[in-house]
Amino acid sequence: MIKNLIFDFGGVVADLDFAQAIRAFERIGVHDASKRLDCYLQSGIFYDLEAGRLSREEFCERLGAEYGCEISLAEARSAWLGYFAPINEMKLQAIEQLHGRYRTLLLSNTNQFVMDWADSESLSSARKPLSYYFDRLYCSYRIGVLKPTCEIFDHLIADAGIDPAESLFIDDGAANVATARELGFYTLQPANGEDWRDELLALLNEKSCL
Repeated sequence: MIKNLIFDFGGVVADLDFAQAIRAFERIGVHDASKRLDCYLQSGIFYDLEAGRLSREEFCERLGAEYGCEISLAEARSAWLGYFAPINEMKLQAIEQLHGRYRTLLLSNTNQFVMDWADSESLSSARKPLSYYFDRLYCSYRIGVLKPTCEIFDHLIADAGIDPAESLFIDDGAANVATARELGFYTLQPANGEDWRDELLALLNEKSCL
């Protein structure tokens, strides 16, 4: 029986707009943003930020030095938030309802720019931060490793005290889902932007009957 639901943030809870993100980074001087950014796993200093190896200030300094311009914290924050389409309130409402029946956890490759917005009342018109919907938020920049490595899943399992065989992992990234399956999680892989609510409920009803 499934007792725990582990959600990805970008692509599941919040829909991603990659083209918008590219334009946002281009506006602050990252002229080759289409080659530097990724929807699932960043590289270079973008990776280092999401692995917690760089502070926000260090990221701005190094990115500005690389592109020959000054990048402020506000500009970097605006660029990172360019990744996200407006929040689908129905998805948050579904998680809120499930929170009363299951333990809900978040596991995300992310950074402090994003989470300072996501875990605040600015997330949506409901004025509820991300932590309202989840028992715990597991963020790569705090843990020091990123999906799809086993290490970040091992950290979640140990820290939350969960059994993968009693847990469903919901993520739009194929590599992330593959790792979760190898570790014994049930998995669901919706596409970015997909309304996964009915499929999730059907899967939970199916597993509850086993």
